[in-house]
Amino acid sequence: MTVNGRKVYLRPLQKEDLESMHRATQNDEIRYMTGTTRHFTMEHVEAHYNRNLHDKTRHDFSICLKDTDRLIGDMSIMDIEEENKKAGFRIALHQVEFFNKGYGTEALSLALYFVFEKLRLNRLQLEVYSHNLRGIKSYEKAGFKIEGRLRQSIVLNNEYSDEIVMGMLREEYVK
Repeated sequence: MTVNGRKVYLRPLQKEDLESMHRATQNDEIRYMTGTTRHFTMEHVEAHYNRNLHDKTRHDFSICLKDTDRLIGDMSIMDIEEENKKAGFRIALHQVEFFNKGYGTEALSLALYFVFEKLRLNRLQLEVYSHNLRGIKSYEKAGFKIEGRLRQSIVLNNEYSDEIVMGMLREEYVK
């Protein structure tokens, strides 16, 4: 399923997208913003893709530019619990040149549409680190609320950061 926006669109993640994902895991700024501490090989990325390929509790999307079809990021709606009508969420742009252009914000709004309109879930949750101020502002702008804080849960660059739990309910999305 493809979800179209104004500048970007979401399409199912494909095997040929994995090289871009792998490169993103090597970028120091992206690793810092996402709290990635583990180093991934291409084999790790491929194994993750293969493991999740038939997982009915998740949807993995590539984020592409509408005018050029260029892959710029990926996102996952995961840990879907049909009985509780909730899921988790993660998003990553693959190169810093795509930051601050509204692509992530638009991709997030497309994900919200997919979660609340297509999957008909009631709750979407994510975790973001306190040093990722750009991410926090984007999530708040989209309507996510801060629901909790795990204090000093990660050490990056010899500094502690909190893990912030954010969520959005269907009723908040509808407003």
